[in-house]
Amino acid sequence: MAGAIASRMSFSSLKRKQPKTFTVRIVTMDAEMEFNCEMKWKGKDLFDLVCRTLGLRETWFFGLQYTIKDTVAWLKMDKKVLDHDVSKEEPVTFHFLAKFYPENAEEELVQEITQHLFFLQVKKQILDEKIYCPPEASVLLASYAVQAKYGDYDPSVHKRGFLAQEELLPKRVINLYQMTPEMWEERITAWYAEHRGRARDEAEMEYLKIAQDLEMYGVNYFAIRNKKGTELLLGVDALGLHIYDPENRLTPKISFPWNEIRNISYSDKELLPNFCHVWKPVVIDSLYPVT
Repeated sequence: MAGAIASRMSFSSLKRKQPKTFTVRIVTMDAEMEFNCEMKWKGKDLFDLVCRTLGLRETWFFGLQYTIKDTVAWLKMDKKVLDHDVSKEEPVTFHFLAKFYPENAEEELVQEITQHLFFLQVKKQILDEKIYCPPEASVLLASYAVQAKYGDYDPSVHKRGFLAQEELLPKRVINLYQMTPEMWEERITAWYAEHRGRARDEAEMEYLKIAQDLEMYGVNYFAIRNKKGTELLLGVDALGLHIYDPENRLTPKISFPWNEIRNISYSDKELLPNFCHVWKPVVIDSLYPVT
């Protein structure tokens, strides 16, 4: 009798000790935050908490991204956080990133925090060569990034070598020319000096206005395999769907504007776009994001 009571007490104690919360780490482009989340929370509960903490109202551009098995995925708003295929080790890490890109940053981005997060993300994509940027445009963009960080150029303060530790240009651009770091700094500074009077948010917006015209801006790439087994890339942006050769993300083999697409059926691994001029849907298997 006593043993049965002790067993029941032990079981009750175990039930009480089951965790009611779990820890999440959120990584933004310039900060990290940790939250205690309830086990029952869905993606939207966590996403809303992050947005409130950041003071972000233009939430529709963003999402929470996580990495699983060397690929990336987005947290689904209507699914429990822990029901996703995420690491069960705490803290569970998510990256707060722009998921959708504005066609016209100046008209569509209202809040300064929204603009700043876009600026940081697009700048990183250009430096990481996820977005191709020609040399001259790279130098001009670098000068706006310097204006955003340092404010107005002052030769008595910003002396030779002040940009030595800054990452401002894609390595591909640097390797194209036989120029020393000092020569690159001189070129960037010449443009930088002309931006006098621009506040940080103005310099960041000028950066985005140039970047949004680059060919690879705002394109989300997915590795795909068609029914013939050919490996390709699917690019999705505000203009439509684009099919690329994996070795050339700059120029699509073929593009389909959204107004030519009747509807799209999709699952986690299969996409079926039904085009207005095609009777049968085009099936693409093995759909997963690539960076």
